Amino acid sequence: MNQITSYWATLITIVWMSVTVTLSKGIRPMVDEHNEQGNFEVVRKKWALLVAGSKDYPNYRHQANICHAYHVLKNGGLQDENIIVFMYDDIAYHKENPRQGVIINRPDGPNVYPGVPKDYTGNNTNAENFFAVLNGNLSGITGGSGKVLNSGPIDTVFIYYSGHGYPGLIGMADQGIVYAKDFVDALKKKHASNSYKKMVIYVEACYSASLFEGLLPNNMSIYVATSTNARELGYGFYCPDSKNLSSTEYTICLGDTFGISWMEDRFAFFCA
Repeated sequence: MNQITSYWATLITIVWMSVTVTLSKGIRPMVDEHNEQGNFEVVRKKWALLVAGSKDYPNYRHQANICHAYHVLKNGGLQDENIIVFMYDDIAYHKENPRQGVIINRPDGPNVYPGVPKDYTGNNTNAENFFAVLNGNLSGITGGSGKVLNSGPIDTVFIYYSGHGYPGLIGMADQGIVYAKDFVDALKKKHASNSYKKMVIYVEACYSASLFEGLLPNNMSIYVATSTNARELGYGFYCPDSKNLSSTEYTICLGDTFGISWMEDRFAFFCA
């Protein structure tokens, strides 16, 4: 990911989160409420769908990215009822994890596992549930918390996927597949149902731009940032034997370049 892409990915997230805090002051579950004059006013909601598309300890980084993203959004003002998380949930207490019950996204970083909603775990992290959640189809859900993106025409939706990809597809943690055409068709359906005003999608996977190139119309108010173009691999970060992870405690990568960039750069921006 080049510096320009990193800059814009960070800027979009900063602006999105700033609007969240400024307008909503903590997202409220009600659509209408009284203002100080006693009149009804519409409350804009911000929604987030966070998806870790892998399982097993060697893929530690994907669930670490999603857990970290949850806390970024939570600290920005979103409430749990507006954040939906897909993660297999098999690494925090995995026998190979040197810190049982702990997930970190950077060396000596905080434990990002506590508090993360376990909406869809294990084999409930499947493509069918993903599409049902995306389009607010409660009857299409099997297992899990039953939370869906019940967004409305003035709401903003943020989707962050971190996992494995191949040209024209991304994987789900149950080893299912989300194909590019099916994903874009689902986005078209959500747009046609007037279920959002703006949407931001981050996809962190190899060949991730192939999900959208030549498929996603440019008139749907959707901003997409991908970790790679349609022909390149993605890269882990804070990996063993690298200058970024000197500790021998971990035998896996703690994060990915794209996720580390937008999440850590966001905090660096505010601290500068």
